[in-house]
Amino acid sequence: MASNGSFRIVVGVDGSEQSRAAMDWAIEESRLRKGAVQAVTAWSFPYVSDAQGTAWDYEIFQKDAQAILEAELERVKDQGVPITGKIVEGNPAAALIDASRDADLVAVGSRGHGGFTGMLLGSVSHQTIHHAHCPVLVIREPAAD
Repeated sequence: MASNGSFRIVVGVDGSEQSRAAMDWAIEESRLRKGAVQAVTAWSFPYVSDAQGTAWDYEIFQKDAQAILEAELERVKDQGVPITGKIVEGNPAAALIDASRDADLVAVGSRGHGGFTGMLLGSVSHQTIHHAHCPVLVIREPAAD
């Protein structure tokens, strides 16, 4: 169990449908276990620049991450479960792996924004599965009818 004695689920939040499904599952599981949820959103600076040397508005990346997290927290407010949010600068998988140190479970979507849609798992969920310090639940998108 998490250090405070309450069952704690960390959820990767990136605004995707799969991350919303992971959050919904985490809330329900936390309700059953009388636990808490921590939503983690990561952001980083781009690794590329253009040939003209255009200056990036670096604040926009953090602001976008903050907006994604705030929208998700607003969507799930008043669920009867303690839910906190955290913004982390850096690689999303590394942020979730670090947060897993104090968690009982990490919940992630199978794929978030970015990547190749044909992959079974995205790079973040794949890395988190292999390196987290607690069990990881991967929420897959519903099968097409």
